[in-house]
Amino acid sequence: MNGENPDNFEGRSDDIAEIPEIVPLLVLVDQVLFPMTLVPLHITSKAETRLIDETVMSHRFVALVTVKDSGSQDRSSDNLYRIGCIGRIMQLQHTTEGGVNVMVQTLKRFEMVELVRHDPYPLVRVHAIEEHKGNPNEVAPLAAAVKSTMAEIINLSPEIPDGAATIIQNIEDAGFLADLVAGNLNMSVEEKQKILEAVDRKERLEKLLIILAREFQLLEVSNKIQHDVKSSIDKSQREFYLRQQMKAIQDELGEASGERNEAEEYRQKIEALGLNEDVKKEALREVNRLAQMNEATAEYHVITTYLDWVVELPWNVMTEDQLEIARAEMILNEDHYGLDKVKRRILEYLAVRKLKPDAHGPILCFVGPPGVGKTSLGQSIARAMGRKFVRISLGGMHDEAEIRGHRKTYVGALPGRIVQNIRKAGSRNPVFMLDEIDKVGSDFRGDPSSALLEVLDPAQNDTFTDHYLNVPFDLSRVMFIATANVLDTIPWALRDRMEIIEIPGYTMEEKLQIAKRYLVPKQVEANGLSEGNVVFTDAALRRIINDYTREAGVRTLEREIASVCRGCARQFAEQQRDAIHIDVQDLHTYLGKEKFFSEVAERTKIPGVATGLAWTPTGGDILFIEASMMQGKGSLLLTGQLGDVMKESAQAVLSYVRANAKSLGVTSDFSNFDIHIHVPAGAVPKDGPSAGVALLAALVSLVTGKCVKNGLAMTGEITLRGLVLPVGGIKEKVLAAARAGIREVVLPDKNQNDLEDVPDSVKKKIRFHFVSQMSQVLKIAMNVKA
Repeated sequence: MNGENPDNFEGRSDDIAEIPEIVPLLVLVDQVLFPMTLVPLHITSKAETRLIDETVMSHRFVALVTVKDSGSQDRSSDNLYRIGCIGRIMQLQHTTEGGVNVMVQTLKRFEMVELVRHDPYPLVRVHAIEEHKGNPNEVAPLAAAVKSTMAEIINLSPEIPDGAATIIQNIEDAGFLADLVAGNLNMSVEEKQKILEAVDRKERLEKLLIILAREFQLLEVSNKIQHDVKSSIDKSQREFYLRQQMKAIQDELGEASGERNEAEEYRQKIEALGLNEDVKKEALREVNRLAQMNEATAEYHVITTYLDWVVELPWNVMTEDQLEIARAEMILNEDHYGLDKVKRRILEYLAVRKLKPDAHGPILCFVGPPGVGKTSLGQSIARAMGRKFVRISLGGMHDEAEIRGHRKTYVGALPGRIVQNIRKAGSRNPVFMLDEIDKVGSDFRGDPSSALLEVLDPAQNDTFTDHYLNVPFDLSRVMFIATANVLDTIPWALRDRMEIIEIPGYTMEEKLQIAKRYLVPKQVEANGLSEGNVVFTDAALRRIINDYTREAGVRTLEREIASVCRGCARQFAEQQRDAIHIDVQDLHTYLGKEKFFSEVAERTKIPGVATGLAWTPTGGDILFIEASMMQGKGSLLLTGQLGDVMKESAQAVLSYVRANAKSLGVTSDFSNFDIHIHVPAGAVPKDGPSAGVALLAALVSLVTGKCVKNGLAMTGEITLRGLVLPVGGIKEKVLAAARAGIREVVLPDKNQNDLEDVPDSVKKKIRFHFVSQMSQVLKIAMNVKA
């Protein structure tokens, strides 16, 4: 119990005499303090920390009052109790989090007269309250009753130490007795405040006795309930003992109980599974526990659920791999057009498996924009290999138990998603797709990506241990395939365990072939039509690809084809009999006006505009950079939600142009003009250094009055010394240029090797210029010599 005898408090009278009239106010939440107690307080707010620091440097006194409504943020005087305790700061310790731990010695009651100041922390004028000692003949019996009742409460409550009774019996001051007991009792804030406000000792003891009587009755009822529960448990144990005797008798008579039969069934199933010794030993241990247990107990059903999982898992069941390379290649080509790099890697894996059957499977990770067929590619791989296919989505997963499961002792516990899907597959060598691995999260429940480290490591996943099973399960035969849109959000340790295969966006010809071979037949059937009812011309499909979609994948293309098919389905439902041929002029009827159009030629008609190439998580894209100049003080204004790196590139461009103004043929004095560079689509954040050459072309075009060549796009990082440095995402950027109708592209010289990944059909349509100096860029873009 917190507190001390006021007679043993040294310097008490001096401390009380030193209390100033105006003291800082410290507001307590859900806590009422009584005089003559030593109380630790933890302060976290900046204002209260400042209050403590400044008070310690002066008189060290604080006024402690309790807020009435603890759920409210209102700290005005109307929401505070008027009576509290004056306290003196005895010890102070600052924490690393910026807070402070304080030890406060409360001295005596006070009443708030007025709030003198509110900021930066409140100051109040206080009036010390002297308690009324009352008639000793009336107070003494009440104090004795309090001691007697507390002795009974301490005897019933195991939470209160036995030494507390001795302390209470030795207290002679009735007022301090009431305060000490009230401060340590488990009662509401309102009840404690009423006792604090009772200045008269007799009144205080009377209120306390009422509360003590109630607490004593509650403890008596609680102890009676616990006794009854214990008796019930003893009865259950006795029944269990009798049931065990009954089982022994039935065994002697050759009879068997239902529980014994169920345990024997589990034992036979486990023996037939051919488990290794460790797993078999654990499973049989649970079977033996089941045989000794009453069916009515809750744990009986926990064990049967666990054993059901054990016997249903495919510990030694595997599908036979179909390792015919030609057949697998045919299936992959049937399901997906293009994606040669991915198909080649799968065929290489099958070849290795054919030559070395015990080789560990690779952990592949398909990275690319949405809609390029990453998930469906996993299904094709499973079909080509003759394996089962299972998939889980990791997007938004925060709980580590989703991967490893819960301990079986928890209510409703289950294995993790890995084991669940292995049982669903029915074999221990399926193709297992981990979708959206770049969107795994983490919070207080754990980090699922850390749990995946063991799953995706071929060197250790042969002993993967799910928390629920608590025995190792061999995942080494599983072919794991992960998918992601970006690599940046995948933890490096997890990325290191996977073989990254990038799947870029499709070219126009690839989209056309995908639409003809897969999308149109699929949507014709999905909308209740038959083959031959709807015929798309190549020109119509090209127009849909160019003017109604602008994406790296084919999901929007499929939606537009579905819209046309739905319109045709309506016509056939209204007794249309002849086949419908969809040509370019028919698209407006089904799809409305064009959603995208090429604006490169129109945007670059005037000086100060250049076309850049950008990489995004959904594929490449083009962006226009506009520059304008006006009278001013030579400042640079950048708009369009640009990131820090892109802003620095713009500043470097301006510095280069100013430094080389004469060689560029610029006669204007930059110091008298403000430069404004804007990148449209202002709601989309943009960053990165690869827009440097486009920024340079736009600014030089502005100050020289020469337009950038029509149909030209560019990418590359720049330096103050006039160098053009290599950048990433070349394939995606070139494909975006081809989609936008760009005829010429400027690339850094050191990015020439990246064109090997660009399809030949695209390279034939675009003329590439490789540069290493900014002067080369200006020569190509607008015939400016630098």
